[in-house]
Amino acid sequence: MSEGPRKPKYSATRRLHLKTILLRKAASMLVAEKEQRKHEKERVLNECYPPLKLSSLSAQELQDLCKDLHSKIDVVDEARYDMEVKVVRNEKEIEALSHKIIELKGVKRPSLKRVKKTADDRLGAYTDSAKLKKADFKANLKTVKKEDDKREEVTDWRKNVEAMSGMEGRKKLFNSGQ
Repeated sequence: MSEGPRKPKYSATRRLHLKTILLRKAASMLVAEKEQRKHEKERVLNECYPPLKLSSLSAQELQDLCKDLHSKIDVVDEARYDMEVKVVRNEKEIEALSHKIIELKGVKRPSLKRVKKTADDRLGAYTDSAKLKKADFKANLKTVKKEDDKREEVTDWRKNVEAMSGMEGRKKLFNSGQ
């Protein structure tokens, strides 16, 4: 049963004050966490690779140290290169296998719903004037009247008069009129 709008436990100013306190605390915790990570990284590096003491070494000892460091760098680079090659090979294999999976599954096509359209809807789809012209292409055609091919050639009118004289001529005129 609703009794109207519910009143909040804390006022808006109190909530804003609590929110700012929480944000300040979170920011200080983030800074402390970054410092802790930085110190942890330095500690691990100092354990694995102690700092070099170069002040008491002679020139020959420095050269030997440099050669030793270069050989270690070469070993590390070879290992890094081998790892990169393995990663690339595995990525290609994963891609090929995922492609095979897609081929085996087949692409699922969504089922299409039938939509009934009336003739007005279909004509309404042709709102563009260019499309209307395409739909009504017969309206733009010229109309050509067929002329009779049975026209007699007019030659000498005297022959025509002689042929039309008598009953046979009148019969021809009568038949040609129909």
